Amino acid sequence: MRILLCGLFLCGLLSCRSSDPNKPHILIQTQAGDIEVELYPLQAPKTVKAFLSYVDSGLYKNGSFYRVLSEDNQPSGSGAVKMIQGGIWLTNHAKAVSLPGLPDEPTRQTHILHTDGVISLARTGPGTATTEFFICLGNQPGYDYGGENSPDSLGYTAFGKVVKGMDVVKAIYSDPENGQSLYPTVPIMSITRL
Repeated sequence: MRILLCGLFLCGLLSCRSSDPNKPHILIQTQAGDIEVELYPLQAPKTVKAFLSYVDSGLYKNGSFYRVLSEDNQPSGSGAVKMIQGGIWLTNHAKAVSLPGLPDEPTRQTHILHTDGVISLARTGPGTATTEFFICLGNQPGYDYGGENSPDSLGYTAFGKVVKGMDVVKAIYSDPENGQSLYPTVPIMSITRL
């Protein structure tokens, strides 16, 4: 009987972890708290594969959340959005710019829209996304294919969604800022697979 109870307890513990290979989970550990994200490799395979390779290599260790976009810090008429952005841009810039850009996987292809909690890759032009990512607060259709916040109309590659820790995302969003920069930045201790 004791063995049966131990076995059931162990099964219960193991079921708490992400066991669906089609929806792996990652944990972003920050100084402000933890954020758990479910990734969508079936919809955005190239992006998830690259992101997980960065995660597995420890690239995000000592990264940071460093940028915030709010209704108050954007030019009028620019389609104000709410998001926080992080990665290694400030902490390992040389590595961030040395990586090859990823092919875009636009929302019209993936059908992952920029809704509350969605994680997406930042980029400066087509095929330039690498390590930098952002998390949406509220629905942000301006980042979708054809959206007003994408000068080339491709939009941005969404590839997962926060499943735990939106309170942490909101706390980071509310931190002091200087223009669009979080001041001070919020350290990312690590990003790991669950």
